[in-house]
Amino acid sequence: MTTEIWHNPRCTKSRNAMAHLDAAGIEYTERRYLDDPPTAAELRDVLKRLGAEPWDITRTGEQVAKDLGISGWGRTAADRDRWIDALAANPKLIQRPIVLRDGGGAVVARTDEALRNLG
Repeated sequence: MTTEIWHNPRCTKSRNAMAHLDAAGIEYTERRYLDDPPTAAELRDVLKRLGAEPWDITRTGEQVAKDLGISGWGRTAADRDRWIDALAANPKLIQRPIVLRDGGGAVVARTDEALRNLG
């Protein structure tokens, strides 16, 4: 297993995370998740690794989120699959960048603190 970054190259925070990985000498593979969307099973694995729920990594401000009415969706265990299915079908909703570390850890690397936790 190698470190992997799910990102959008047009996103400043994604580019900053990649620059941090490069500066830290961390080898990684790049996954442009808009071009290569994760499956629902992959999202479940990433959520487990993040210790997060799908609504925690959803970009609720995106137009597609508004079109789907996500702000009105429940946030309980019973609603989890609905959120995961929406993320898998609409990868633009996935918060970025997500760094999946060797050994199973993961972080949404949007802040300086999260980047420091990468190594």
